[in-house]
Amino acid sequence: MNSFAARAGSAVKAFAEASSDLLIQPTLRLGVTGLARSGKTVFTTALIHHLVEAHALPAFAPAHEGRLRRARPVPQPDDDLPRFPFEEHVAALTQDRLWPRSTDRISQFRLAIEYERKGGWRSGPGTLMLDVVDYPGEWLLDLALIDQSYTAWSRSTISGTRRSGRAAMAAPWLDTLKGLDPKVPLDEMVAERASTAFKAYLAALRAGPESVATTPPGRFLMPGDLAGSPALTFAPLDNLTDPLDPGSLAGLMERRFEAYKAKVVEPFFRNHFQRVDRQIVLVDVLAAVDAGPAALAELEEALDSVLLSFRIGRNTILSRLFAPRAERILFAATKADHLHQTSHDRLDALLRLLVSRAMRRTEAAGARVGTVALASVRATRETTIHDGAEVLRAVSGTPEAGETVGDETFDGLSEAAIFPGELPERPEAVLEGAVPPGSLRFPRFRPPLVKPDALGRPGHLPQIRLDRAMQFLLGDKLS
Repeated sequence: MNSFAARAGSAVKAFAEASSDLLIQPTLRLGVTGLARSGKTVFTTALIHHLVEAHALPAFAPAHEGRLRRARPVPQPDDDLPRFPFEEHVAALTQDRLWPRSTDRISQFRLAIEYERKGGWRSGPGTLMLDVVDYPGEWLLDLALIDQSYTAWSRSTISGTRRSGRAAMAAPWLDTLKGLDPKVPLDEMVAERASTAFKAYLAALRAGPESVATTPPGRFLMPGDLAGSPALTFAPLDNLTDPLDPGSLAGLMERRFEAYKAKVVEPFFRNHFQRVDRQIVLVDVLAAVDAGPAALAELEEALDSVLLSFRIGRNTILSRLFAPRAERILFAATKADHLHQTSHDRLDALLRLLVSRAMRRTEAAGARVGTVALASVRATRETTIHDGAEVLRAVSGTPEAGETVGDETFDGLSEAAIFPGELPERPEAVLEGAVPPGSLRFPRFRPPLVKPDALGRPGHLPQIRLDRAMQFLLGDKLS
């Protein structure tokens, strides 16, 4: 009954919002997500920056054609969500030349975009309310838990430790697991020790070569205001036999697993995720390439899991009112500025290969899906390096202090030209091991030096194909 009431309340909320959008004020809700270190915060900051400053982006038709009159921040509609700290992040990028802190919780930012319609019977000024919702991609992976039992989740998680490259990372947790009898009477301290050992395993996965690990719960490593909560103090157990005794250790773990779903996962789906109209999923493909085929396989599985979570398809008036769907999804390979432009198409082709299964399902449901290789903020410029008779296509920028390439360690002040390596023409070759792990050179560059103009306004943050992403996600709504 509680689940039915929650779903009914969600439907009423969706109906009220959609009615307002259709009859009063057009609104577009854009979701921005991606797994750890994929550049979500930088993308969201750059998107808002270019809209607010009305830059003439070549591939973003409303701006290029001069129809984008202005975009101004306005109070957001959801008072229970933190406001995305846009101003703080722009200052970090343009004044301090520091990358903004990573996304570890959901946030929101609303823009009122005033534009001129292209013509026809609807010609004249228009206004679109754009709600940008930024959230960690790890939270998406939790949606798969909704239909899982505690026993099934425990078995699949323990089975996952047998994947290639995980044995050493899982060993400390598995040693703890061997000493746990699921039938003993519940004990709070035993549950906490088991949960701590399991979280250490998840942290090792995140820090290891497979840094796109798909093992939920996502909030265990990004607890936010739930840190220390009993709903985040559970772990898988071995040798489970249903039904579980409510008074046993297994019963306690099962109760907290169900509480996690009811108090954390389902509200996120109901209140935020299912209300998204357009979605961009940012992907650090280059990090996975450099980690090797196992990490790429992990990334492919993660992207497939992410897309399975979406309610996708073409919206009709009825679906818009009662069950809104994500009409467009864009997968973006970030940090394209770490490669010379001659490899950008190859990066896009590799991303398209990784999401090919997911793309077929999405398009079959009537939604539009696209891929792009981009740099939300371009930190490098292209150059060449002469190595004897050979000319290497390289990138030049300012590596962060402490970054190393070969025997050289950078001070964070000096520019350097670096040959990052090249991706093979055939994307399948990367999955087959054509690029040995660690053979590419991707130091972390500082943001570019951006000087204010003569009037003291913030400079133009350079980008690569961010305008193309904006056109796919927003262009038709501003036509």
